[in-house]
Amino acid sequence: MALLEVRNLGISFGGLQAVSGLDLTIDSGHLYGLIGPNGAGKTTAFNMLTGMYRPTEGTITFDGVNITGKDPEYISKAGIARTFQNIRLFSAMSVLDNVKVGMHNRVTYGMFDGVFRTKKYHRREQEMNEKAISLLKVFGIGDKADYAASQLPYGQQRKLEICRALASDPKLLLLDEPAAGMNPNETAELMETVRKVRDEFGIAILLIEHDMKFVMGICEDITVLEYGKIIAHGDPDTVANDPEVIKAYLGGDDEN
Repeated sequence: MALLEVRNLGISFGGLQAVSGLDLTIDSGHLYGLIGPNGAGKTTAFNMLTGMYRPTEGTITFDGVNITGKDPEYISKAGIARTFQNIRLFSAMSVLDNVKVGMHNRVTYGMFDGVFRTKKYHRREQEMNEKAISLLKVFGIGDKADYAASQLPYGQQRKLEICRALASDPKLLLLDEPAAGMNPNETAELMETVRKVRDEFGIAILLIEHDMKFVMGICEDITVLEYGKIIAHGDPDTVANDPEVIKAYLGGDDEN
């Protein structure tokens, strides 16, 4: 059974059909790309998968459970985490605390324990601190745990956001343009980080990205959207040489 199965997924806003007929199949440990020109519907698809938008048609099955139309908290607890196109960190909070925020759906102590600082509270907080430090070390920023998030360079802030998403113990991680705003060196480093995340944590990754070198160098399968519809699917070589994909990205002569 596939980890994620999306069938005929679509959504309309008033009279505008933003996405239609979207099919995706992602297995555990799969590295998958969703690409397309600006306005193709990629982030809209992410918003449906994470419960921010309610689809008007189709189904989303995750780990054998129909999650279509479920709210973001339910979907997060089910095992889907995401990052955003624009970094959304708590800039004044420490790097460590930003990661711990990602564990909110795994907190096992109640209000009483939190207010009165019981043994259960201290034990769980220690476990969370240790897990957060461990995650930060994977990303090479374990020594920055006490920094404010705003003090990190841009590339490390991107890493921190991915780290926070991983703190929720996801089975599927959605990355929305993780290389946006990065220089070539940062992008190359991020590619290695994403591979490392997949290999070390054994989770599936679905990413949106405009940097074609990044996508072609890291993804095993790619689906291409244009105007909310699939125009191509396959491995990187197949997609890169597809005439419809080339036309969508580079334009074409309508008379030919």
